[in-house]
Amino acid sequence: MNDKTDFTQGSILKKLALFMLPILGALVLQAAYGAVDLLVVGRFGTTAGLSGVSTGSQVLNLVTFVVIQLAMGITVLIARYLGEKKQEQIGAVLGGGAIVFTILALILLVLLVCFARPISVLMQAPSEALAATTSYVRICGCGILFIVAYNLLAAIFRGLGDSRSPLLFVLVACIVNIIGDLVFVAGLHMDASGAALATVLAQAVSVVFALCILAKKELPFTITKADFRLNAQCRKFLSIGLPLALQECLTQISFLALCAFVNRLGLTASSGYGVACKIVSFAMLIPSALMQSMASFVAQNVGAGNPKRARQSMLTGIGIGLVFGCCVFVLVLLKGDLLTGIFSTDAEVVQNGFAYLKGFAPETILTAVLFSMVGYFNGNNQTLWVMIQGLTQTLLVRLPLAYFMSIQPDASLTKIGLAAPVSTAVGIVLNVLFFIYFQRKLAKASAQRT
Repeated sequence: MNDKTDFTQGSILKKLALFMLPILGALVLQAAYGAVDLLVVGRFGTTAGLSGVSTGSQVLNLVTFVVIQLAMGITVLIARYLGEKKQEQIGAVLGGGAIVFTILALILLVLLVCFARPISVLMQAPSEALAATTSYVRICGCGILFIVAYNLLAAIFRGLGDSRSPLLFVLVACIVNIIGDLVFVAGLHMDASGAALATVLAQAVSVVFALCILAKKELPFTITKADFRLNAQCRKFLSIGLPLALQECLTQISFLALCAFVNRLGLTASSGYGVACKIVSFAMLIPSALMQSMASFVAQNVGAGNPKRARQSMLTGIGIGLVFGCCVFVLVLLKGDLLTGIFSTDAEVVQNGFAYLKGFAPETILTAVLFSMVGYFNGNNQTLWVMIQGLTQTLLVRLPLAYFMSIQPDASLTKIGLAAPVSTAVGIVLNVLFFIYFQRKLAKASAQRT
């Protein structure tokens, strides 16, 4: 490791910020090319197409975020081996990971292509937007191999302490996606199908670019053909990533259910919610970047036997998140109508989007605390706990509360939006209690060793 990728020494704030910024940049660009789909369809397509992209992207988000969380196991394991000075183990991690994620991608390909329409019906897509939603899901399903490959490669680079290369991958994808949207949607008037084609094309180009960089990169390990098999390292990274993936899967399913609740309120509510979700994706960028960077940062220090520095990095992350979270809260709460107006010229869609943001706004502050703690526990290989707390707040708080709000006679997107910050507040309480327990456990283990 060089000084830039060694997180066990030096200023925590400086190194965490330098490592996090490229991750944040990658997330911004990733959110941007997702937002471009909605923006271009909103400007040059139809309201049905806008709803189709909105609902279809919720399905794609489920798949993408589950893959990201599963790949977190590879990120943490690589960082742990670097901290322990066991670089010779990394080749088997990458080879086994390639096999596991290829199998996963093939399964997802069959599901999304063959069951695109039943999935769209299950999402309660408005009848006017059913065809557009089905088309979006099916086309993105055809390109799922590229989406899975990109997220696996990004996880590998982050585990190696390199957060800049994934930024370049997303930059390339963003540029290609913008060009694709303008050609397919604005030029050829393909509506939601054009947006899906642009997304798949962008991911394919970014994967090729990522493989070229990986092939030329000076790596601190060797990888051979023998590593490309289901090996012992697969069990290790799956034991870390599977709880996170299961939690993320159920969490995203809850968001799909939430989307279905909103879809029952009508086409403009569905489109407004979709626009609001794009604003939300930008609002969550800094907490998400902190969570991803925290896992690598903490894992290295745990591997190096420095739990105190790992704790300090978590507190530093919370501080960074709170500063930016308060700023985003004010922006979303007071200027949400201007933000939603970027994506649609339909006044009713804009007002529906703003209504949801009013209820959601406190979430921008609360996630600053929650996501940094989750990143800390991920880096400590406490992913089973992360799964338990995530499922508790999602299945026992967010989803029931959102459903309850949606069936009220005076149901509104603002009330439905409140379910997110309420569930996150519960999650924070649970994580603080577990943090106290975990520190006592570490102290007891340290005393026994001495």
